[in-house]
Amino acid sequence: MPAGDVFGLPVPDAGPVFAAALAVHVVSGLTAVVAGALAASARKRAGRHPRAGHVYLWALGGVFATAAVMAAIRWEHDAHLLAIATVAAGLAAYGWWARRRHRPGWPPRHAIGLGGSYIALFTGFYVDNGPFLPLWNRLPHWTYWVLPAAVGVPLIWRALHRFNHPRRTGGQDPPRRT
Repeated sequence: MPAGDVFGLPVPDAGPVFAAALAVHVVSGLTAVVAGALAASARKRAGRHPRAGHVYLWALGGVFATAAVMAAIRWEHDAHLLAIATVAAGLAAYGWWARRRHRPGWPPRHAIGLGGSYIALFTGFYVDNGPFLPLWNRLPHWTYWVLPAAVGVPLIWRALHRFNHPRRTGGQDPPRRT
């Protein structure tokens, strides 16, 4: 059923609509990966963080929409990938909603939602492409489902821990925000 491969990854021959959706899916996924990394690594203030975050949300919306199209065409092959995309989009929406509401305790909800969506984005990529990637193709299939969370969850925990316990300078408490 593969029509060929792109950079060693098989591309199914499922018609022109599938091919177009796949092309948009790849561009959206790459955009989401870069924008998510930029947002996560930026200082949490006006500027790069919210700009990259908005790009991430739009790109993830493209990943979800194209996953739905591709799953509709090849349901038996792609239904599980649509489930992963749905989880990623749902977590991102939760993180966005937490930020918009500005209720007490919103920063951890925002970080967990968007960080979790980033983990789900990578999980979908590895579940679908892991068997064709160098080194990854030597791992058992279950690792494609587990490794993104095994790496991402401790990073989210570390970010939350650093947010809740800022470094102390010179033995004094950091200035309080009012």
